[in-house]
Amino acid sequence: MQPRRLLLGICVCAAACSQQPNSSSRRGGNTEDRGAQIYLQNCVPCHREDGKGVRNVYPSLAGSPAVLGDSGDLARWILSQKRPDSVPAGRYPTQMLPFGWMKDADVAALLTYIRSSFGNGAPPVDAATVAQAR
Repeated sequence: MQPRRLLLGICVCAAACSQQPNSSSRRGGNTEDRGAQIYLQNCVPCHREDGKGVRNVYPSLAGSPAVLGDSGDLARWILSQKRPDSVPAGRYPTQMLPFGWMKDADVAALLTYIRSSFGNGAPPVDAATVAQAR
């Protein structure tokens, strides 16, 4: 039963993680709300609503050295799959999908959200940092 659910989670993630945020997430609202909306639309299938991921499959964002570390390294991982040195190679059998299609401001909102949610307390990320990471 467990492997079937896991396989379903992978399929759901592959489909959901490739969806662009809808236009309502780009209009108005503050950065935190926009970041939360983008997270819900793109990241929840793998990292779950609580940010704890799926043990041995998808990493937890809570207390993650990659999330709390250098925001440029994190942005490069989100945009182009360049894994930060703080995440050991081969630790997870899955690979982060690239989100290079996202606008810099949306990536910044997403990173700010995950760096300040799930018990994390890292500083916000701005669009200039994301643009530089591209």
